[in-house]
Amino acid sequence: MEHPLYIYNTLSRKKEQFVPLHEPHVGMYVCGPTVYGDAHLGHARPAITFDLLFRYLKHLGYKVRYVRNITDVGHLEHDADSGEDKIAKKARLEQLEPMEVAQYYINRYHHAMEALNVLPPSIEPLASGHIIEQIELVKQILAHGYAYESQGSVYFDVEKYNKDHHYGILSGRNIDEMLNTTRALDGQEEKHNPVDFALWKCAQPEHIMRWPSPWSDGFPGWHCECTAMGRKYLGNHFDIHGGGMDLIFPHHECEIAQAVASQGDEMVHYWMHNNMITINGQKMGKSLGNFITLDEFFHGSHKLLTQAYSAMTIRFFILQAHYRSTVDFSNDALQASEKGLSRLMDAWHHLEKLQPAATSTVEVKGLREKCYAAMNDDLNSPIVISHLFDAARAINSVKDGKATLAADDLKELQDVFRLFLFDILGLADETTGAAGDSSREAFSKAVDLLLSIRQQAKANKDWATSDKIRNELTAMGFSIKDTKDGAEWKLNL
Repeated sequence: MEHPLYIYNTLSRKKEQFVPLHEPHVGMYVCGPTVYGDAHLGHARPAITFDLLFRYLKHLGYKVRYVRNITDVGHLEHDADSGEDKIAKKARLEQLEPMEVAQYYINRYHHAMEALNVLPPSIEPLASGHIIEQIELVKQILAHGYAYESQGSVYFDVEKYNKDHHYGILSGRNIDEMLNTTRALDGQEEKHNPVDFALWKCAQPEHIMRWPSPWSDGFPGWHCECTAMGRKYLGNHFDIHGGGMDLIFPHHECEIAQAVASQGDEMVHYWMHNNMITINGQKMGKSLGNFITLDEFFHGSHKLLTQAYSAMTIRFFILQAHYRSTVDFSNDALQASEKGLSRLMDAWHHLEKLQPAATSTVEVKGLREKCYAAMNDDLNSPIVISHLFDAARAINSVKDGKATLAADDLKELQDVFRLFLFDILGLADETTGAAGDSSREAFSKAVDLLLSIRQQAKANKDWATSDKIRNELTAMGFSIKDTKDGAEWKLNL
């Protein structure tokens, strides 16, 4: 590539040129879901954001190891260190094994990700499958003097760490001020200081999920899993760690502290965070009770929805905003996304059927460079989409006979549309499948064959056959539009 990729590093608070530690290999770790309920729109945004990055890095020729974890233990009900384990609570209420609950929602999460055309990660580790690694991490932090044992639990000593290093470099929090304002609470619980966080928790008798450790039968603190699993699969130093910006503090701040306390230096080169999806200005999330599950979007079954929205409409809605900007949910915004996506897919269908002319009267040669420039500018997907809309207008002009495209320009436009709309943005033609798919091609040819039979019936004045084909296709959800050259069709979503 002539122009390098720049990404916004949350740690440095600026855009930086992406230079892998071990080119062409890239290590990328993204915080995945806690599986105690159905995935909602807030889960879709990081999945789609880092799917976009994964696709683009691979397109640029990098060999990407993408690790996205599953949290199935240690995420407690009240905060990171107190309350009942969320999955264990669900298991107790429903009289199931905790792993039964986790597997059920993992399966549903995977189904939702597949519908959104999110590529599976290279590795998808479970927190419960890496207890040994998390215990070893705790041992290392204790050995270096940045943790202490208390009543069978182990806590990270934030005050001691902050004297030697700097706790708060990612979030910009003033930890000295936090320490001073919370000191009056010292001694009221197991922690030396309320800002300390759990590395290992001693399990109470009623706690279902527990493992033996040198300190007690218990379970790891929530923050340990990503540090331990990132190190296991990507090494002591890797390129990218991502997630929603709600994880910056305390989760990712704690991860940085754990890495430095255990190995002496930072583990991650680039920290990347997507912004929130909101409803009426409030973050969408389970803790606030204002979330809409992806399944409810797909079926239109939530009270805030006026209709069902397809998975690709949801993906397009998210990609229309830059990943670092806030997106506020509304039915109007989703309906606008639905119409916009339909316009791009219609343009693609027209583009496939256009015949080349001797000369071009529209300029297409700069489109590829413009789309690359937008992607290289911190994955600016809305600008890529705006360029594709410009191209769609040119396509419609050619289709309507108001402009022409020579063979080379037609092929270039087809290649660029296919590359950016389908391969990089990850959108799919929901009427027939992803572009270039053999089943999609067969589907299109079958519909075209039916319409050619209808056209022949009309020529023979066989109105009964003509009407039957049109009526049957309409009943199946197709829109048929007669033109001077035959007929156009689309499958209504």
